Amino acid sequence: MNDFYKDILIGIVFIIGLLGFISGEFIISSTLFASAAIASNIKINAKRGKVGHFSWD
Repeated sequence: MNDFYKDILIGIVFIIGLLGFISGEFIISSTLFASAAIASNIKINAKRGKVGHFSWD
């Protein structure tokens, strides 16, 4: 899976979380927002080569 498809997937998860928040499903939307944030953070850190490091550099 290349970066474009990962970006699309993260965007879709975020939009579904937003729609869930608007409709009042707060537990599901919170889970979707968290998974989109974690996936985006992992993707950014993988490009920098810092995945798995526990330092604040």
